[in-house]
Amino acid sequence: MPQVDAPALVPAIEAAPELTVILPTFNEHRNVPVVVERLSRALAGIDWEVIIVDDNSPDGTSAVARAIGAQDRRVRCIRRVGRRGLAGACIEGMLASQAKFVAVMDADGQHDETVLARMVATLRDGNTDLVVASRYIDGTTDTGFSAGRAKASQWSTALARKLLKVELTDPMSGFFMLRRDVIDDMAPKLSTQGFKILLDIAATGRDVLRVTELPYVFGARLAGESKLDARVALDFGQLLLAKLSNDTISYRFVLFCLVGATGIGAHMAMLTALHALGVPGFGLQQTIATVVAIAWNYVFNNAFTYRDQRLTGWAFFRGLVEFELICSVGAISNIGIASLLYSGGPSWWIAGLGGAVMGAVWNYAVSAAVVWKAQ
Repeated sequence: MPQVDAPALVPAIEAAPELTVILPTFNEHRNVPVVVERLSRALAGIDWEVIIVDDNSPDGTSAVARAIGAQDRRVRCIRRVGRRGLAGACIEGMLASQAKFVAVMDADGQHDETVLARMVATLRDGNTDLVVASRYIDGTTDTGFSAGRAKASQWSTALARKLLKVELTDPMSGFFMLRRDVIDDMAPKLSTQGFKILLDIAATGRDVLRVTELPYVFGARLAGESKLDARVALDFGQLLLAKLSNDTISYRFVLFCLVGATGIGAHMAMLTALHALGVPGFGLQQTIATVVAIAWNYVFNNAFTYRDQRLTGWAFFRGLVEFELICSVGAISNIGIASLLYSGGPSWWIAGLGGAVMGAVWNYAVSAAVVWKAQ
């Protein structure tokens, strides 16, 4: 084999910055310029950059970020196509950094950027791996939350501390900074789904991470709408279950079981209605109830279980047709088993339930393998 000389290394013009700030975004085109300007003022005297990780926002957030970056080399943008989720965006951004320290904060202006300098100073001392900006120490408040959201945040904080043994006053915080080498070691163990990336980091490294908390006041959103909704509660529950089970239970499996349970309920409700209406023939009743239950499962799995791969527009209807056709195999087993049970003497609802359970097992397998192309 011929000898190949190693290429000469070109001396670096600029070393990596000391700090990278990660801004995960979705539809934040009005807020990004304001937050970048605030960072520029707050981080004077610190060598920094910001990586805006955008989940292909339809409002043009990534284009705004690139335009700023064309004028300021400290601003970089990662546009994620076909991938969604705050946790995954944060992890990708942190892994793209070459800085000594990486921070995560929201792009909506609710996190106080002036705290970043104190975070850097804390990490420079060498006695801390993770610095968390907390809303719940030294009399600080979360003025940016409604009363309902503030109560939910406090409740989830108490639950996380009790179940996961995470000794933080604010494990739900989305504002924190850590050493870059920490995320290198931890990234393969973290979930890329959901919103509670700090809780995941703290729970995964609870026996080794040295943590410091700093107080700050959670402010009001600059512009746009909050991305938090009922699905955040599901994400939180899934993360708790994953950590309590040492990551042996898939978050998709948990959600699919929940959707499947509601699908069985929809199946039985339809079967009850058809039976009460006197629709002739149990086989026909079971067939109609099965078709309805399959559609029900598809709609809710698309909205929740596979929300990061959610089908929209024509793809939604194509997926519905595919799901119905593929699940027809399970439906045949469903109807056959139910009819067999019914002919053996059990009540109609016991027979229907047995068939519905068989169909649910089949639906789980095909949804992951075919319709949403599980990752």
